[in-house]
Amino acid sequence: MARALFVCLHNAGRSQMAAALFERATEGRHEADSAGTQPAERVHPEVVEVMAELGFDLASARPSRLSPAQGGLADVVVTMGCGDACPVLPGKRYVDWELTDPRGLPLDEVRAIRDEIARRVAELARDLDQEAVGAPPAQASA
Repeated sequence: MARALFVCLHNAGRSQMAAALFERATEGRHEADSAGTQPAERVHPEVVEVMAELGFDLASARPSRLSPAQGGLADVVVTMGCGDACPVLPGKRYVDWELTDPRGLPLDEVRAIRDEIARRVAELARDLDQEAVGAPPAQASA
């Protein structure tokens, strides 16, 4: 079992969506956590709305600050737009996903971001599944 840590600036959009989608995609085969380098007070309302369309309830989710313990437990760290504030943890596998911050965007654009995250999460899950059985991972995309 691998542990993926999804990190963005505010932990109120991209990383929240990624962690939820990853947990569903892996069906317990792997674990997810999410955090932000400068956490917001709440998950962005537009993110809550588009995730609810897929059956996720992020209304009560609370953004959290990235902790050294979270980084220490991660097998793979997926960064999403935190720039220079993203963590650098020695010995960790890193994947950087260039994704637009969904805050304040129209719902159609937030849905497109959600769907792109879902696509990348599915690819990451396949890679982690292959690694678990000793097969080389597929080429990662940014």
